[in-house]
Amino acid sequence: MLDYQEQFYNEEINLIVGVDEAGRGPLAGPVVASAVILPRAYINNEINDSKQLSEKKREKLYKEIMENAIAVGIGIVDAPTIDEINIYEAARLAMNKAIENMKHDFDLILTDAMPLFGYKQKVIDIIKGDAKALPIAAASIIAKVTRDHMMVELDKQYPQYGFKEHKGYGTKKHMEALKQYGPINGIHRFSYRPVFEIAYIKPLF
Repeated sequence: MLDYQEQFYNEEINLIVGVDEAGRGPLAGPVVASAVILPRAYINNEINDSKQLSEKKREKLYKEIMENAIAVGIGIVDAPTIDEINIYEAARLAMNKAIENMKHDFDLILTDAMPLFGYKQKVIDIIKGDAKALPIAAASIIAKVTRDHMMVELDKQYPQYGFKEHKGYGTKKHMEALKQYGPINGIHRFSYRPVFEIAYIKPLF
């Protein structure tokens, strides 16, 4: 049971935000973060770190979380910005955007191992928080499903890259498409070495 957050509830802390991101590793597409406030009494033993769930289960839980959450915010940072400020800072920026876009008061922020700054409320970054705290796990699911849906839409524009299958990760099929068609400006992350090498380093023979 993901109950790490329970220790923080008290008379002053009633609304706890869980924040997590999806998409640090892919070679293409945005990094997406979500901020979620769940009712304290909400229980769903199926919710877990999104990486531990099947796509079908994530889609089911996405709908349940959206129906039951007090508030949900999404933050998106595109590939050019990732190239400009690096993926770590882009993930942090996405989390800040998610909290802002949530448009709801809160008393405490719990993140999955990401320090956030500039809030009057306390921020606690928890190592492997998405496997310990229900609000963070819920945020990980919302972020992952949101990003996956975005990659499916990109696949409609660029079907030759297979984005709907690999979601931008450096799979064999994706690498073959990159070599054949080249990276897409605004979509691929040129600061990532596999993309950089294909875009800028000419083969010797």
